[in-house]
Amino acid sequence: MTFLEAIFARLKEAGTAPVLREIRGGEAVSVTGGELLAMVQQARAYFRARGLKKGDRCVLLAPNSIRWAALDLAMMAEGLIVVPLYARQAPGELVGMMKDSSPARICCPDVVLAAEINRLWPGAPKISLPDTVFSGEAAAPEPPLHHEDLDAVTIIYTSGTSGEPKGVVLNAGNVNHMLRCTGERLNQLMGASSQPDGVFHYLPFCFAGSWILLLSALTRNSVLTLSTDLTKLSDELKLAEPDYFLNVPTLLERVRARIEQVVRDRGGTAAKMFFRAQCAYRDRHLTGSAGFLDSLSLSFAKLAIFPTIRKSLGPNLKALICGSAPLAVETQLFYVMLGIPVLQVYGLTETTAICTMDDPAHAVPGRVGPAIPGIEMRVADNGEIVVRGPNIFPGYWQRPEETAKALEGGWFHTGDQGEVDNTDNWKITGRLKNLIVLNSGHNVAPEPIEESLAAKLPQVEHAVLIGNQRGYLTVLITVPSPNGLPDAKIQAAIDEVNDGMPHYKQVRAFRRLAEAFTIDSGLLTANGKLKRDVIAARYAAEIDGMYEKKSA
Repeated sequence: MTFLEAIFARLKEAGTAPVLREIRGGEAVSVTGGELLAMVQQARAYFRARGLKKGDRCVLLAPNSIRWAALDLAMMAEGLIVVPLYARQAPGELVGMMKDSSPARICCPDVVLAAEINRLWPGAPKISLPDTVFSGEAAAPEPPLHHEDLDAVTIIYTSGTSGEPKGVVLNAGNVNHMLRCTGERLNQLMGASSQPDGVFHYLPFCFAGSWILLLSALTRNSVLTLSTDLTKLSDELKLAEPDYFLNVPTLLERVRARIEQVVRDRGGTAAKMFFRAQCAYRDRHLTGSAGFLDSLSLSFAKLAIFPTIRKSLGPNLKALICGSAPLAVETQLFYVMLGIPVLQVYGLTETTAICTMDDPAHAVPGRVGPAIPGIEMRVADNGEIVVRGPNIFPGYWQRPEETAKALEGGWFHTGDQGEVDNTDNWKITGRLKNLIVLNSGHNVAPEPIEESLAAKLPQVEHAVLIGNQRGYLTVLITVPSPNGLPDAKIQAAIDEVNDGMPHYKQVRAFRRLAEAFTIDSGLLTANGKLKRDVIAARYAAEIDGMYEKKSA
């Protein structure tokens, strides 16, 4: 049974039970398995009536919604290749990716964005509004078109941290294998419960990991609740009361910083006990020991403080799942200390989102788990992680030379650096292309130093290490509230990070920036990663100033 056939069977089995919910205006609006199947059939009839056929590309450009899921399933069920795009990206970038994929149809609910696409691309294909797609009469659901393993089902564009985004083709075999792996891991997490999984989701479905979570939820006995307003994430979480949800490190780090600030503002004995307990927990993990008073504080906090905080994050939480970028060890330990496991996932779009997944029973802070069943991972001679197996994409859309380079020697070259321990548990240490090469010849991976600074300065949104072809390292720091973080505190954190580092890994100067790095400003990719080259170019004067000052 293919993944689509499994989803259709699951929705039919669910019948009148809810499978998807949207939170709108503080209330959850649900759709049952039968209702979702009917929506899928409406959309299939719409596409069929407009002459779309197997292999045609169809762009899905919209925020997460029940309709998004129905459109996605309908396109794949008709044999169309879905091209999901991020609606918050600049229209010019979106048009570039659409031209590259040459779609037969575009689905976009935003009439303003649709008009801008037509302005920038006079020859654009027809744009369909979801209101029109779902206006037809409901008909009896049909089984999906059967997909062979080599049939392409989606083209997901990479985030383009350095260069033009590329369309990653994923086929049915990739997704079939991945959903078997995620299903097994979620079974481990949830145990023998007969109740539906409660899942909350806020990350855009146009990202591979987010899409795999959607499909995983639809194949399982689950109720997936979709966020529709990131500014109300805390309220939405309280309404959803999930068992687990997928995160990026940025959110977990911000939540941790907010909790710590609330405790700090309240002050008193409880605050002292909390921070002493936190130190004790960290020391136990990092050094294997803690002082008597610290241990006493930890025991007290476990009984009197941590349960209240844990409940505020979600009374039913069994785990937080985290991917997209490395999570600081201190942040992972923070949640584990509260009694909430953080399960890390590592992968790329080209690996159908996942290469490794933490085992819920054996998660090690700072590591991302063992390779998923059926795939091989190893470290090449240059320190790069290479992977092969049924999760590896067949190639980039219409880019044979880049495909051949990425799959050289029969292995996918991830561009990531990593190491594996004797229990096959992986750790990601950096990106090859992000390596800073000082003019002394020393190579420095920026990520570990940036993460250490971020852990010591939770008020900072981003820390970007600079130094390529320079004599020493410096750092750009974004501080949204400049009055809340004096320069002396930044320097003290840098001094702590420098302590014990070899001379070439020590940060010698910093420059604070008031401007936040955002997707809209062009300094972050669509999934929140730093565009290092763009940042270096935009802040060239500030960077030069750090080196001129030091040289004077």
